[in-house]
Amino acid sequence: MNEQLANMTIALTDAGCGREAVEKAERLLKAGRTEELTRDWDKTFPKSEKVDHCKVTFVNRYGITLAADMYVPKDAAGRLPAIAVCGPFGAVKEQCSGLYAQTMAERGFLTIAFDPSFTGESGGSVRYMASPDINTEDFMAAVDFLSLCDRVDHDRIGIIGIYAWGGKGAQHSGAGYPHPGYGGLHHVRYDPGERQGLLRRGGQ
Repeated sequence: MNEQLANMTIALTDAGCGREAVEKAERLLKAGRTEELTRDWDKTFPKSEKVDHCKVTFVNRYGITLAADMYVPKDAAGRLPAIAVCGPFGAVKEQCSGLYAQTMAERGFLTIAFDPSFTGESGGSVRYMASPDINTEDFMAAVDFLSLCDRVDHDRIGIIGIYAWGGKGAQHSGAGYPHPGYGGLHHVRYDPGERQGLLRRGGQ
């Protein structure tokens, strides 16, 4: 526990998070509300030499601890625009959301890719289920977390929702929550015959 607490504090401080975020993480760890997060590179994509990486945690309003990978551009100065990334449905941050987050960090953004509630290294039970309300709150909690980081330009925080999580991000945007940027990446698969019918009816 003491080693995990020290490592988490160092990671958050190095990432430029404010003292409030660091103290909140320390309280959660002392309360035993986080899982042991691996410090090894466990992604399905290569690690970029252009960004720094660390693991972070934060809590949503339902009391569920969420785990995230934070990516920060190397040698970046001043406050940075930030993006929270999640999705697609059933995936974890070690997959495509992490790749999107790392790629955006290479382009100058401070980013986090997080596991939604009930999934991956994040908390919540029953495992591997979905709740529209809770998962929308996950995005809100991610934005709240970024707003506590000293390295982040608080007027330039956005979100990227991939596939089904594009809908969660759109719902977040429509909830009156104050953030300026939203991007959704959606893909719909059709039977080939159905696709041709759609093209004939309205795809001209």
